[in-house]
Amino acid sequence: MVRLETLDETFASHLRNMDCPEYDTQPWVNGPPLNQRRVALISTAGLHRREDTPFLVQEEIAGNWPPDYRVIPSDRRAEDLVMSHISTNFDRTGFQQDWNVVFPLDRLRELAQSNVIGSLADYHYSFMGAADPRRMEPSARQLAPLLKGDNVDLVMLVPV
Repeated sequence: MVRLETLDETFASHLRNMDCPEYDTQPWVNGPPLNQRRVALISTAGLHRREDTPFLVQEEIAGNWPPDYRVIPSDRRAEDLVMSHISTNFDRTGFQQDWNVVFPLDRLRELAQSNVIGSLADYHYSFMGAADPRRMEPSARQLAPLLKGDNVDLVMLVPV
């Protein structure tokens, strides 16, 4: 990952002064113990299956894209996924060496096998990061019923 002090000063200043939303630290709901929870991943790494439509680069560069997401079935392997994250400042080396850096599905599989978590969701999701999270709300509202339909009661958010 690029460090702030290594960026062009204009861009670094933009990031330092970016308005960041604040969220309560309280859980939204109570639920069962971890070993009874069904877990889904949501990443902002711009991941998608090779056969899926890539995230739209031109609209994203202009900042006019709809912050949509891609669906990743639970049975996918690392070599099935592509990262189309558009940021020129994003170092993809970690993802290339171990996809678990941005999408820890292998680690969750291990946790499910050892009964640390109850089970894995059938589907996981990836957004294109580098966006104001408030702009993602409409897509998050579309995603919520899909998670509920998959009986997910714990989501692991992996911001990239």
